[in-house]
Amino acid sequence: MGGLKVRGAAGTHPGLEERTDSGQGSGGGEWIVTVYDNDHNTFEEVILVLMVATGCSLREAQIETWEIHHLGKSVVHHASKEECDRVASVISTIGIRVEVTQE
Repeated sequence: MGGLKVRGAAGTHPGLEERTDSGQGSGGGEWIVTVYDNDHNTFEEVILVLMVATGCSLREAQIETWEIHHLGKSVVHHASKEECDRVASVISTIGIRVEVTQE
């Protein structure tokens, strides 16, 4: 099975503010963002983009990245369609496949 490449251990990312909320928009949680595994992005790239896009903690981003790699995909965000579209747009900037769907 292919998957995300590991290029060293994930650590903290200077300049990245960690939010204490879930990053989920207040306008309805009827939509989800799913991220799919690939052979091109490193764990560290995916962890960082998840933190930036969703405002999640380092630990949550690590868990979601593990799921993406080992399960082939992970739901990384629940929110309104507009918020999910925004999150997916940010995540897709690293070339990873992202899908926004209704729950």
